Amino acid sequence: MNASAPVNGPKHPVEQHRGHRGAWLRAAVLGANDGIVSTASLLLGVAASGANTHALLVAGCAGLLAGALSMAAGEYVSVSSQADLEQADLARERHELATQPELELEEMTGIYVARGLSPELAREVAKALTEKDALAAHARDELQINELTAAKPVLAAMTSAAAFSVGAGLPVLLLLLTPTRGQSITIAFGSLLALILLGAWSGRVGGASMRVAAVRVGCWGAAAMAVCYLVGGLFGVSA
Repeated sequence: MNASAPVNGPKHPVEQHRGHRGAWLRAAVLGANDGIVSTASLLLGVAASGANTHALLVAGCAGLLAGALSMAAGEYVSVSSQADLEQADLARERHELATQPELELEEMTGIYVARGLSPELAREVAKALTEKDALAAHARDELQINELTAAKPVLAAMTSAAAFSVGAGLPVLLLLLTPTRGQSITIAFGSLLALILLGAWSGRVGGASMRVAAVRVGCWGAAAMAVCYLVGGLFGVSA
């Protein structure tokens, strides 16, 4: 016997999936992207109107605070609506399991048959899962509700608000660190670089193309900042 051979047989690597990242990744990327784009665009528009640094700082801080609160409220309301729908579906499923268990068992059997199991094996699987936890089985296989996809309003709201604040804080920080003469250029290029890096990071974490994600986020951000700068120039207050 080879002494170097594994005693318990070959070990298979554990597969790493990214589905568990979906909830927080979407909220984080959306919040940070919105924070950078909206605050940088706001500052560029106000700067193009001829406002001074103090006015820009007030506008930036107000935009950061209002945006973070808006993101938190919007995310909480929308995800809470999803959670309400999920709870309503679960309540209905619980009632049906209590009043017509045989029909529910047939329904589960049909689901597994549609997925490729033979009718006999599908019924055995449906019976086994029903005996273990009928509601959990129906939630997962019929309603597509599980721990990874279940709505989490508070988490989504906090993530969005925090991400927005971080994103919005960047243009404000660039404003404070840059002399008056170069503020617009620094805010524009610094924010655009941050958007490109954010897009690349989201692509990497999500398992997508980093280049495509970076270009997509960068182009939309650049367009928003350009439009706001042009509008601010049209309504300028300086001579």
